[in-house]
Amino acid sequence: MKIKIICPRWPEGSLWRHFSFRFPYLSLTLLAALTPAEVEVSIEDENVQEINFQDRPDLVAISIITPLAKRGYVIADRFREMSIPVVMGGFHATWMAEEASQHADAVALGEAEGVWPRVLDDFKRGALQRFYKAGDLTVLKGLPIPRRDLLKKGGYFFINTMQISRGCPFHCDFCSVTAFYGHTYRLRPLEEVRREVELLLQGNEFIFFVDDNIIGNPAYAMDLFSLLKDFRVKWLSHASLNIAENDTLLRKAAESGCYGLFIGFESLSQKTLQSYHKTSNQVHRYRELIRKIHDQGIGIEGSFILGSDDDDVSAFHQVLDFCEENKIDAAVFAILTPYPGTRIYEQYVQENRILSRDWDLYDMGHVVFRP
Repeated sequence: MKIKIICPRWPEGSLWRHFSFRFPYLSLTLLAALTPAEVEVSIEDENVQEINFQDRPDLVAISIITPLAKRGYVIADRFREMSIPVVMGGFHATWMAEEASQHADAVALGEAEGVWPRVLDDFKRGALQRFYKAGDLTVLKGLPIPRRDLLKKGGYFFINTMQISRGCPFHCDFCSVTAFYGHTYRLRPLEEVRREVELLLQGNEFIFFVDDNIIGNPAYAMDLFSLLKDFRVKWLSHASLNIAENDTLLRKAAESGCYGLFIGFESLSQKTLQSYHKTSNQVHRYRELIRKIHDQGIGIEGSFILGSDDDDVSAFHQVLDFCEENKIDAAVFAILTPYPGTRIYEQYVQENRILSRDWDLYDMGHVVFRP
């Protein structure tokens, strides 16, 4: 049996379509690793290679986030026209399952570990169901090593992406992570983390931990940083700003090889942060905490969301001035985007403020709701 796993490309008008420092989506390589060894698996990420429509796999699996959904549907329709069954999964397929099912033979809702084996068993028996919903949340023990060997050679800036946790302890209204994983924070056993780190460092000294908040459990993070200190490694990840409120944790992160952190400041208005339920951020402490992180030699990529109900046109200059004054090393300026599944999406639906459901525009670079 042959299975092709596909990631659609970003829309032409999106910044992310032309992003230079591209890295692979871990969902693709993990799904391939969850597939039995006797099955022939290939990965095609349309962001770095063309989809081979001449190939005739037995089954196609397409993973979609919201801005990739429309292109994913086009790809799925084309394979189905050739009588090749398609399974769709990912964040968007989970929240818009009925829509996705119009373009797929089966839709997987939730984490893959709980549904992929059932999908494959049913497919082998010729009994694919329309929907597969994950039951209990995945226990992050005994996960297979992602199939990085299937990625296009030379297609990425780096391929050393790794995940040690899922979820986030916070519950921000705009964030699809908590909506997808539930208000949970789950961790991998450290001995399994060590084994994967050892594999990754055989050919590269750099790792990007794709965790949404690598310090979500500070005690575990302490042990993780102690583990990483045993290796000559430079690493990046996402973390909440409160890493700088714990001097020991911050110092251990630096000593373990932390090179930079993606941090969600989101807004310079405490009122806006409260409206997002991002209560962990205290604007009056931003400068102090940034300085502490920089003092440890750790770079900061700041995330800022523009377009809240409390923002006016002065927000643009305020955020830019703040980044320059505090020497933020890099920044992402995102337009508030109400992704399906999030609380802010439900709020805007109820208030009749959604202007467009053209998913191509849900890339944080377009306005899709009425301010």
